Order: sequence, then structure tokens, then C-alpha cells
Amino acid sequence: MAKAIRLHQTGGPEQLKLEDVEVGEPGPGQARVRHRYVAVNFIDIYFRTGRYPMPLPNGLGSDAVGVVEAVGEGVTDVKAGDRVGYLLGPQGAYSDVRVMPAEVLIPLPDEVSDETASALMMKGMTAQYLFRQVYPLNGGETILYHAAAGGVGLVACQWAKAIGVTMIGTVSTEAKAEVARAHGCAHTIVTGGMSPEDLTREIPKRVREITGGKGVPVVYDSVGKDTLMASLDSLQPRGSLVSNGTSSGPVVIDTTLLAVKGSIWITRPAMIHYATPRSQMLAMADELFGLVKAGKIVGEAKQRFALADAADAHRALESRGTVGATVLVP
Repeated sequence: MAKAIRLHQTGGPEQLKLEDVEVGEPGPGQARVRHRYVAVNFIDIYFRTGRYPMPLPNGLGSDAVGVVEAVGEGVTDVKAGDRVGYLLGPQGAYSDVRVMPAEVLIPLPDEVSDETASALMMKGMTAQYLFRQVYPLNGGETILYHAAAGGVGLVACQWAKAIGVTMIGTVSTEAKAEVARAHGCAHTIVTGGMSPEDLTREIPKRVREITGGKGVPVVYDSVGKDTLMASLDSLQPRGSLVSNGTSSGPVVIDTTLLAVKGSIWITRPAMIHYATPRSQMLAMADELFGLVKAGKIVGEAKQRFALADAADAHRALESRGTVGATVLVP
């Protein structure tokens, strides 16, 4: 038996229930993993609230680090005793032990601790595909990145600095601005208390001041509805809007507006399309861990909750009361 958070109906954090679940032996192509840390990501809230539908009842969470206890027939990439992490596969990471498809497990380097891996796995590989694949940055660019003090944001700050990119980051408080700058964000824009109208006016104004009136070639926007117009107005002609989240609500746009704003490109990327096949996923992890081992990206959990307190972790994340990575400890 295992302890796991189960979701029987969508709704608020109170829907997250700790239950006993049966965990069997791994079958062909599977491995049983005992978790040491489970990452909490904003996408988990989308599943909990029903924005991203899934069959119910179900588990929650897609990102954890642990040790392989047993493997099933045909599994050769990992073995019992291996330290592994994962960020793909079925929902259900909010648990102390589970059976997983072995093909999604990523072996962890000896130089990277379990806690560091849990703080960086999903967030670091998200930064990898945003910066190296969706809109490949070569160094020398100035970019706008929303929610720069969030879990992905703090990794993005460090990644941008490591490759010579000047990052303008939006944050909700001056305290978060200090954290973002300490992690490599060159310029910060504090947006706490601003209405969408204020955001639309103030963010592009500041971006134009920083860039000498040119704007930026790319905006990474995980906020969504409230920052859409600000993002569009911060872009250069033929710039790219990477809509990588919708924490304030979904983006709905008349494509004619993209022409009016300068023949703008827009994309809504998903990890699954950039981290498969397995060889690509492992290459992404190698690049991330290479920067970690070189000391260019550091990461530890800023907030820790017991597995049983997953609802409190969600409340903290939704209230924007967190900085950096949040993990559950089984």
C-alpha cells in the first residue's frame, strides 16, 4: 500500500484527499519508484480545477524524484537502486511510491542532489525548451519574461544570464524583484496591484525605455489574459509571443490583432512535444544538469510541505505567496 493524494472531483484545494492506494509489482516496461521529493507545479492547479480535463477519480502531479525499487520485464535503462526523476507520464506523482513507465525515468547525476533535482527537473527542462527550442536564443538578445520570480522564472533568470541574454522580468513585489535580480534578471518591472489596463500601459512603456524604443523579439508569457496586450505591445514587428501559461485566465485573441500589432507570431507550447522521443528528453536533461554541475544554475526548494498538506501547498501557490520551487516531502 502507498499514501497518495487523490482527486475525486474538480474544485478548490480542499478536493485533495490523502488516501491509501494499492501499489503492485511493476509489469513489463515499468518500474516502481519510491519518492523522496515531489514537485508542485502551477499546471497541477489546472488539473485540480478542471481547466485541463482528466478522468476522475485520479492522482495528481507529474514531477518527482526518487529511487527505483524494482523493475519489470524488458527494462534495461534503469535498475533497482538508481536515483531517478521524471516529469512526463500519467498523473499521480503526489504519492510516496508508485509504478511508472520506465521510459520516462531520467537517471540523476551523482553531483546533483535529490532536492536540487526536484526543484529543477520540470522547471529547468521547461526553461530549456522555451529558450533553446521554442524560440532559440543565441545570446545578445533582450527578452521579456513574465513571473520572473516563479519556479520556472528563477531558473530562466539564471539560464538567460548563462547564455548572455538580457532578461526583463515582471514580478509582483519588490521583494520578488530582488530575488529575480539576484538570480540574473537584468531588469525588473514590479506589477503588484496593477489592473490589466495598468499592465497594458506600464509594461510596454518600461520595455521601450530599456530597449531604446525597439521592443523585444520575444515575450515568454505564463500569465495569460491579464498580460496579453502588454506582451503584444512590448514586441518588435514580427516578434514572437510564447504563451507558456495562463495563470490569470486563458488567452483568447482575434488573429487580425496579430497583424495590427506587427505581424506577430504566437505559439502555445507543451512539454510533451519537445521532450519526446526519450533521446530528446535525455538530451534536454543533460544540458540542464551540465549547467547545474558548472554552477551556472542552482536550485533548492524554497517551500516544503508534507505530502498530507498538498492542499496548503496549492493555496500558497495560488496566492502568489511563493518564490521559486515548492515541493512535497512524502
